[in-house]
Amino acid sequence: MKLSVLLVDDDREVREALGQSLEIAGYPVVLAGSFIEAIDHISPNFAGIVLSDVRMPGKDGFALLERCRQIDKDLPVTLITGEGDVPMAVRAMEAGALNFLEKPVSVERLVDEVARACTLRRTVLENRALKARLAAKDAAERLIIGQSEATQNLRRQLRVVAAAGSDALIVGETGVGKELAARVIHALSGGNTPFIAVNCGMLTEGLTQAVLFGDNTRKGAFARADGGTLFLDEIGAMPLDQQVNLLRILEERSVEDRFGQPQKLDIRVLAASHEDLPEMVANGRFRPDLFFRLDVARLHIPPLRERPEDIGALYVHFLEEAQAELGLPKGHVAVAALLAKSWPGNARELRNHARRAAMGLEDTDAAMETGLSAALSRVEAHLIEQSLAQQSGRIPEVCKALKLPRKTLYDKLKRHGIKPECFR
Repeated sequence: MKLSVLLVDDDREVREALGQSLEIAGYPVVLAGSFIEAIDHISPNFAGIVLSDVRMPGKDGFALLERCRQIDKDLPVTLITGEGDVPMAVRAMEAGALNFLEKPVSVERLVDEVARACTLRRTVLENRALKARLAAKDAAERLIIGQSEATQNLRRQLRVVAAAGSDALIVGETGVGKELAARVIHALSGGNTPFIAVNCGMLTEGLTQAVLFGDNTRKGAFARADGGTLFLDEIGAMPLDQQVNLLRILEERSVEDRFGQPQKLDIRVLAASHEDLPEMVANGRFRPDLFFRLDVARLHIPPLRERPEDIGALYVHFLEEAQAELGLPKGHVAVAALLAKSWPGNARELRNHARRAAMGLEDTDAAMETGLSAALSRVEAHLIEQSLAQQSGRIPEVCKALKLPRKTLYDKLKRHGIKPECFR
């Protein structure tokens, strides 16, 4: 990012001389002879810094400093004066000036000051740009961690289901993040409406009616989710005699209130199961008509063993999350040992491992469960993906960061099935 220097001085000879010195040093310079001229160039994300004389007709350098801080409090402003004293210097620093220089200023000192100010400004602008990019990402990008092909395909499917507004069936092993997927669909659909989650596996036959459909004393989950999303986790555990009531409500989109009057529902139902529902249907343990009503769109959440290249990013995310929550310092991440594990409990197991590690209760350097060659290959893939993410997919920068020839990097990308365009 090439930053410019806004040089403000009412003495034309002085500003032109200083401006020429800075241009020779490689800095683009914008000259201004007064407060009014200078303000025309200032904006909240001005790509540059300000050097201003203090003594000027009309509004002086202190007035310019104040206005700059009103426009952008992080804009570096250095004041220069030929009549400086200690009280003035103190006043300048208290007012928010980056520095206070006395004339005559040597070219070396001026260039050093500009370099320091530009470094600070560049950091601020890059951080703002990064935050803007993160804020612009949708919920699928923010909440679904990883860059594997399986994960990217899942994000695409979540967006399609959210846009369609239909009910959906979310399937996958225990711990893969089925509720997270449901919350992403809800967030992509607006997110300012109710999201009600019910674990059907924890409902007894007597509780199912009251919790889901309501009774004389309280609203059921369907009524509370009106206008939003109802997430039914472990739908396969719902008692058979209550499945017919669920089917009726899904078909009619209506429940009875406590006075026995029908209440129309504007609701999306997302159901999830780790069990094989078609097999349960075949065995008579799940109603086929309910299965087909729920199976409008089916999303499969891949287990970690199908996306091992995501393990490192997920673990770092979980570890930092736990450290922040517990107020603990950041710790070492032993990526190789993590990649070697099978993680049968999937993301939930990985999250619990990270939480224990944050508290110092887990050996993150545990012995590898698979061959060394396979583990090293996963580590290599993870490091390449990490560099691609840091460099926004720019191959020349990745080659430089990893100290690899371009051809070697492309060979490794092909071998690991990594697509640089996914990181841009």
